[in-house]
Amino acid sequence: MISRRHLLKSSIGLIGLSYINIYQPFARDKSNRLKIGACDWSIHQHSNVDAIKTGKMIGLDGVQISLGTLKNDMHLRQRGVQDLYKKASKEHGVAIGGIAIGEMNSIPYKSDLRAEQWVSDSIDVAQTMGCKVVLMAFFNNGDLKGDKEGTKEVIKRLKKVAPKAEDKGIILGIESWLSAEEHMEIIDAVGSPNVKVYYDVANSNKMGYNIYEEIRWLGKDNICEFHAKENGFLLGKGLVDFKEVRKAIDDIGFEGWVMIEGAVPKGDDMFESYVLNNKYLRSVLNS
Repeated sequence: MISRRHLLKSSIGLIGLSYINIYQPFARDKSNRLKIGACDWSIHQHSNVDAIKTGKMIGLDGVQISLGTLKNDMHLRQRGVQDLYKKASKEHGVAIGGIAIGEMNSIPYKSDLRAEQWVSDSIDVAQTMGCKVVLMAFFNNGDLKGDKEGTKEVIKRLKKVAPKAEDKGIILGIESWLSAEEHMEIIDAVGSPNVKVYYDVANSNKMGYNIYEEIRWLGKDNICEFHAKENGFLLGKGLVDFKEVRKAIDDIGFEGWVMIEGAVPKGDDMFESYVLNNKYLRSVLNS
């Protein structure tokens, strides 16, 4: 017997674009106020232009792409690499939904001048790539939870770069283990409308925060984008109630990107999982 997973994979290899019919029930709709994408690292294409093609095959509206890695010296800063991504985006009809600086988890913004330069450069890159949000990651070495001195330095550096972000029309999104209140302490101290929270529902749920009330409390003016994530589960099968997330998003009138991250059960196929995640999230957010 042919497994369902094998059928999905083999269908993509059909001649021409016949695979499109497989995804038609959950195809993209440009009229939706919420756009569904995924992080390039979550679809096994970290810092790889093939993330755009993979996004098309899954049926996504766009992909959140990485600025790069230490190994490739944050290669998205290179004009030639930018051109490859823009060409792929046009060819496949998949948007570049945003840029992320994941390497800040190991090279902290709060203490390393390299990360400070990356953030400044990412603003120029985002403008060139036609996207509005840069995700700044604050985990592992970059964690701010309980780090008062590190937080002070982050505020200092954000104050310095915020005018550039404002001038270019780019939003710097902070993703961390901090609560909504702790995030707002940073945002208020920086004093820029272009510094906001990049809200990850699974991270906040793991920390014990009431994610639905936090979303309402922050409001659309302080949230730039969302990560729709589960750790070890498909979306809709884990700890986050995405129907309640939808209600909270509706209550604040948010419009923009919701990027799928994680959400692959242990031992399951990434591609099949993301087809299902995309289908589920569209059924909840854009019904």
